Amino acid sequence: MKKFLFTATAFMYFMGSYAHEGMWMLPDLKEQNAAAMYELGLEVPIDQVYNPDGISIKDAVVHFGAGCTGEVISSEGLILTNHHCGYSYIQQQSSVEHDYLTDGFWAMNREQELPCKGLTVTFIDKILDVTTFVQDRLKKDDDPEGVNYLSPKYLETVAKKFAEENKIEQTPSTVLELKVFYGGNKYYLFVKTVYKDIRMVGAPPSSIGKFGADTDNWMWPRHTGDFSMFRIYANKDGKSAEYSKNNVPLKVKKHLTLNISGVKEGDFAMVMGFPGRNWRYMISDEVEERMQTTNFARDTIRGIRQATMMQEMQKDPAVRIQYASKYASSANYWKNAIGMNEGLVHLKVLDTKKEQQEKLLAYGKAHNDDSYQKAFNQIRSIVAQRRDPMYHQQIIGEALASGTEFSKVPSTSALLNSLKGKDKEKIDAEKEALKKAADSYFNKDYNPEVDRKISKEMLKVYAALIPEEKRITIFSVIKDRFKGNSSAFVDACFDNSIFGSKERFNKFIEKPSIYRIETDWMVLYNISVIGGLAQTAIEMKDLDKTYNAAHKTWVKGMTEMRKEAGMAIYPDANSTLRLTYGKVLSYEPRDGEVDNYYTTLKGVMQKEDPNNWEFVVPAKLKELYNNKDFGRYGMKNGEMPVCFITNTDNTGGNSGSPVFNGKGELIGTAFDRNYEGLTGDIAYRPSSQRAACVDIRYTLFIIDKFAGASHLVKEMTIKE
Repeated sequence: MKKFLFTATAFMYFMGSYAHEGMWMLPDLKEQNAAAMYELGLEVPIDQVYNPDGISIKDAVVHFGAGCTGEVISSEGLILTNHHCGYSYIQQQSSVEHDYLTDGFWAMNREQELPCKGLTVTFIDKILDVTTFVQDRLKKDDDPEGVNYLSPKYLETVAKKFAEENKIEQTPSTVLELKVFYGGNKYYLFVKTVYKDIRMVGAPPSSIGKFGADTDNWMWPRHTGDFSMFRIYANKDGKSAEYSKNNVPLKVKKHLTLNISGVKEGDFAMVMGFPGRNWRYMISDEVEERMQTTNFARDTIRGIRQATMMQEMQKDPAVRIQYASKYASSANYWKNAIGMNEGLVHLKVLDTKKEQQEKLLAYGKAHNDDSYQKAFNQIRSIVAQRRDPMYHQQIIGEALASGTEFSKVPSTSALLNSLKGKDKEKIDAEKEALKKAADSYFNKDYNPEVDRKISKEMLKVYAALIPEEKRITIFSVIKDRFKGNSSAFVDACFDNSIFGSKERFNKFIEKPSIYRIETDWMVLYNISVIGGLAQTAIEMKDLDKTYNAAHKTWVKGMTEMRKEAGMAIYPDANSTLRLTYGKVLSYEPRDGEVDNYYTTLKGVMQKEDPNNWEFVVPAKLKELYNNKDFGRYGMKNGEMPVCFITNTDNTGGNSGSPVFNGKGELIGTAFDRNYEGLTGDIAYRPSSQRAACVDIRYTLFIIDKFAGASHLVKEMTIKE
């Protein structure tokens, strides 16, 4: 009876706290989620969502680049994703003469579509549960109690072995990715196909695609047309290939149907994509650690860096284009860190975590199992021990490794060794290698004078946050040689280093010397930053090994408790394909205040501020609004929809994810979350967490009516 009461109580607790929560593994949908999805409003068979033996919606959802999601919206490889996901590639193509960030870009024919260097699009061909196979291999390992169960390098060899034994067909474009789930309690193998010839097709101007910019980021209501379009190209045989003018648009096996009939309160919605990271199995001590290290560092340091960067961007159009993507990338999780810390306090998430861990500890006692108590005690002890090196590592990373671009100067060690060995052939080879590295370092998006100004601020903030006796080694040099003046040190770097300018590097490489390398300030700084990060990692290495084992036990206990309570379970996000579902819903951010589930173009006009770059409205958009020229994309009440929100469980990496209705049709593109929901990476709260989505009607309206790119609309399958 005691055990029954505990299970029933746990079930009621988790059901109340986890309604619609979950980033679900696709192979588990039929067994775990289908009934709940049908009850919420799914109208198609679950096999149409994911079918391991046939074509399904899954086959039209792609990993866009390394950190976003995209969806295939035509039979000829047309990809829809977010504007902020395509931002670095829009910036890559931009110049002062062709400022696509400001003006937008639309290819009016295939010849005008622009190749994007380095961009890939990845399809997931198979998802295989290989837990038993991996565990059997680990038992035969030379060190069965070691850390290979989490080692990507080790798991790569296991993946290859599994593919060989199971005769999985592989091509030059096939990638095998074996990933760890539930802290090492389960393993899935993802068989993927990667396409490398991706071309930019269309992007609205930033005044639409980035409307509201930093002010509106992570906020609701939103009025942002956050979308861009790309196309996958392949060789004549439909195989992945490097860029060639002879390549042709990929004939895909699945593309989505777009539905423009609109959304309403309470409609079923599901999102499929590649959420990056979340930490739902943390104990309360780990939440505090996150607040005081990662979030503190981002909040404190990035704001200073961004203020300096923005000053320089506003002075010079060329600098604005150079640093647009860097600024946006930094600002995104700066505000996230601020909002998360505020929310964790306001929503009393630490109390929620403490309740959860007490329930698991009670569950362990009820089952005469003390492993969870031991794991809990170990995790608490480790978090306390690693606090200082973790804090230092985050400060180095934010202020010095990321904050100062010259921390990434090319390594000169190989050239130095060849000079010491006096081997002319090796010297010549290393000189050529260093030239190539320098060409990459001195790229079109690097401005030494901007880096100089930002770096001065970054070294100051690092020194303010880290006691003198704990600072990385270069600060001893700054103290002794520059009387503690870090700004003078930065000036010496840029005025004297071989990497201070491209001209100075070219002069050095003509006649390299051991002395110049060994006394170069930027080289010494680079070595010191790398050494500082390595030292903090060493300090945590043994702790991490113990932590991983304890965390594996803790997660095992949480999942077993939920299973016994009759609950579905899901692993933390790790950039693998997931599905989340819920409803289109308004919410109450504060007492007496209700935010509607959708926004319209009227809100864009109300927010307009021609003197603020974040809220400029294009003249053409105002003309369309004033004339109510919305075509078939307007609402029945005469308004033009822009965005809507759902209570689906999203996080970073879901950017660009397709949002589906109950029929599996595309109704929008996920792009953000609300400020009150930023705690969701640690603890999901259905009452306050919302995902912001661009309404597909607004996307098509901008393509068709604003840009005049109706030829793109014509190649889509649209249901009215």
